[in-house]
Amino acid sequence: MVQLTKRRSFALPFELKRFGILGINARNIDFLLGSHKRSLYPYVDNKVLTKKICSSHHIPVPETYVIIDRFGDISKSLELLENLDEFVIKPAHGAGGHGIIVVISKRDNKFETSKGKTLSLPHVRYHISTILSGLYSLGSHPDAAIIEKRIAPHPIFKGLTDSGTPDIRLIVYKGVPVMGMLRLPTKASKGRANLHQGAVGVGINLETGQTFGGVRHNRLSDIHPDTGANIHSLVIPQWNNMLAMAMKLSDAIGLQYVGVDIVLDSEQGPVVLELNARPGLSIQIANRAGLSPRLRVIDSQAEHMISIAERLKLTVGLVQEIS
Repeated sequence: MVQLTKRRSFALPFELKRFGILGINARNIDFLLGSHKRSLYPYVDNKVLTKKICSSHHIPVPETYVIIDRFGDISKSLELLENLDEFVIKPAHGAGGHGIIVVISKRDNKFETSKGKTLSLPHVRYHISTILSGLYSLGSHPDAAIIEKRIAPHPIFKGLTDSGTPDIRLIVYKGVPVMGMLRLPTKASKGRANLHQGAVGVGINLETGQTFGGVRHNRLSDIHPDTGANIHSLVIPQWNNMLAMAMKLSDAIGLQYVGVDIVLDSEQGPVVLELNARPGLSIQIANRAGLSPRLRVIDSQAEHMISIAERLKLTVGLVQEIS
């Protein structure tokens, strides 16, 4: 990673390039515009379609209770909630965690959310109507609301964060995982695993699944700001399964450069939460490494049609070679 002097806390453009840091312009021009077919974007931007593709390829996703896409169906669909103590409501076309409500308990027809708020049934009905109207969707277009099973975080994360559910972001290029990080929600991020809103990103060794490094608000960090817990040396369970899931889904979607977000459920294990066709670049800070050298290694292997097992070996090999 770039070594900064005591006189300045920033890196110059030529230094970033020398250390293989991928910038947003290079990402868009070299890896998105030339290879991403616009016809494939709906499969990434629409969580309903993403779930359908995952299910058709036997890739685990959170169980869907109901999908609401018409205002006239809201009242009937909410009858389901009478038998549920916990669930998640999210917009199908949402981004950045906006519009998501996580209900953790119910008492006397009142719903308690993960943010400590108490909502009545009319409040829930109104929120779903705002989702359908497109308040949280990309481009503010009419949307659908998904009510699904709440993820119970794996016990390994207990004591590490006390806000929201951690997830794992994997960058997959031409079917090969090239970088990964654990995203830890904070109070500042309002329980969302989103780095732009204050979550902590932690680098993951692709070979071992062990965490190292860390970033928050684009600054190096090695502890969780709320709990003070050390974010290093955590070994992610079922790591190879996650890599295989990401590769399998990348193949199914057909995008050459994609971010795959996976959560680790205490009962179900790894499940795919969503995809991102334009994944952020702060993952490089979390990993103390640039993406460019790894992408070049994959480009040199582009003509080879290889199995998932062989791609796992390539993933480990490229990390060792660059490191």
